Amino acid sequence: MKPTDDLPERDDAQGSGGEFRARVIDALRTVYDPEIPVNIYDLGLVYGLDVDDETGQVAIRMTLTAPGCPVAQTFPSIVEDSVLDVAGASAVRVELVWDPPWTRARMSDAARLELGML
Repeated sequence: MKPTDDLPERDDAQGSGGEFRARVIDALRTVYDPEIPVNIYDLGLVYGLDVDDETGQVAIRMTLTAPGCPVAQTFPSIVEDSVLDVAGASAVRVELVWDPPWTRARMSDAARLELGML
């Protein structure tokens, strides 16, 4: 799999992995945080995204806005199912991480605009 950083450049959908990576990011943008009306990608909950466009394997490292989030047990499978719907995806692994803790600083400008923070 091609590692693709800790995603500080969330708007670069064409990074390592090309079109397949872009389709995975599009799928992540269809999944919304259960408490904040913004998708998980622009909210900055996705800390790492590794894609292999040849095998279709995807590894996602993500967090939630708070460790006590009531969907912590079920949310990774929602993310996994969304990415498995991407053409070419053969296997998806979602790892929930808590370090570093999520902060508003991880949000994209689009998310800040959507929440009236810009």
